[in-house]
Amino acid sequence: MDLTKLTLKEAVEFSKENGVQPVLDAFQKRAGLLNSRINAFLRCDSLLEKMSIPGTSALLAGVPISIKDNICIEGREVTCASKILAKHVPPYDATVIEKLKSAGATIFHQCNMDEFALGSSCETSAFGACRNPWDFNCVPGGSSGGSAAAVAADMTVAAIGSDSGGSIRQPAALCGVVGVKPTYGRVSRYGLIAFGSSFDQIGPITKTVEDAAILMNVISGHDPKDSTSAPGDVPDFTQSLKRQVKGLRIGLPTEYFIEGIDPEVEKAVRQAGEIYKRLGAEIKIISLPHTEYSVAVYYIVAVAEASSNLGRFDGVEYGLRIPSKDLREMYFETRNQGFGQEAKRRILLGTFVLSAGYYDAFYLKGQKVRTLIRRDFEKAFKEVDVILSPTSPTPAFKIGERTEDPIAMYLSDIFTIPANLAGIPAMSVPCGFTAGGLPIGLQLMARPFDETTLFRAAYTFEQETGVYKKKPKLD
Repeated sequence: MDLTKLTLKEAVEFSKENGVQPVLDAFQKRAGLLNSRINAFLRCDSLLEKMSIPGTSALLAGVPISIKDNICIEGREVTCASKILAKHVPPYDATVIEKLKSAGATIFHQCNMDEFALGSSCETSAFGACRNPWDFNCVPGGSSGGSAAAVAADMTVAAIGSDSGGSIRQPAALCGVVGVKPTYGRVSRYGLIAFGSSFDQIGPITKTVEDAAILMNVISGHDPKDSTSAPGDVPDFTQSLKRQVKGLRIGLPTEYFIEGIDPEVEKAVRQAGEIYKRLGAEIKIISLPHTEYSVAVYYIVAVAEASSNLGRFDGVEYGLRIPSKDLREMYFETRNQGFGQEAKRRILLGTFVLSAGYYDAFYLKGQKVRTLIRRDFEKAFKEVDVILSPTSPTPAFKIGERTEDPIAMYLSDIFTIPANLAGIPAMSVPCGFTAGGLPIGLQLMARPFDETTLFRAAYTFEQETGVYKKKPKLD
């Protein structure tokens, strides 16, 4: 029996009967065999002795959950895949880590990512690009590329990522796994090293929709340490896992089926709509008219927040410090050597749009258009319960293909960014494959805090099609 093929639910059941060590040993062995080829985990060989293995009576029974390298774990180096945070060891756990530990999870290896979550391909990491398990010549998506690749390659049971503009859903789509961006405020951001504070949200990347629901039950809930954390009770998301979409109103936005979308992606997503229709859902054509501005708005507002958040990394308190003759030169040299090219690009762009004389023209106007995008969704959700679209306009692209063309890279998130601008929940589930064998992702979006409908729709599709059962051939 290959224990690495187990889903989260299956691994928990196995560990409760047989102990957690066989499961941990199996995943550690597989990680050792594959990580040199995929580069999904950072500091892979040094963490085993630091793992605290809980008892098997707990909810998650000690099974291994991997963590994106921008979430603080007490006593472990956390770098955001950047040289500037080298040897940075947080003295506390992020709230999601506390919740996972309380539920009995074993905090497994930390996952590779785009530096400070600034990227869509997991190529901007200071520790080397991560590769897609379906094709090592292709990217896994980003910025949570290591998390998605590790789950797809069965190197971990499940992983936790963060999503600011698609950073959970896009890599989940490109790697053929499930990724959930919860409603903004559903999951505490305390202990997440910030990129864009009004966009960032932590969520699960898993093998199945059921596994995602289990993890959402664990990590969701109000946190007084996070001022943006939403109050109120959290539903049991596993109770939503019913194969029932009869009468569900599903919207297909015309703006998400645009010129330039890969034909195989469009075909797979439209076929998904037909499957929902056959199962009794009502399909409606809707419009989200301000979608065309979403990428531009995001790369004004989000980079402004990034330049502010990353300003704290100057060689004084955290990580890297380049010794220099005076303080000013130390700032310059530390940031010059510590930040990668994409981080520098976004810091400069963000500083520009916040500068005197440009604030009203760019940042303030961007916030106003963001409001219009949110109102588009509010209007649409008066007519439909769920919105269906491609997660990514293309399947996984070749490593290096877009590194010299930032605009082409930014357009990778054209279908995921609007959900972050509006703060609504969204999920990517596998819906097919290209002729070349690369995964295609289906995105589902719902009203704020209506993840239950999202899970019901996703679970029904997953169980009806069985696409998630296909695995990359790595052995």
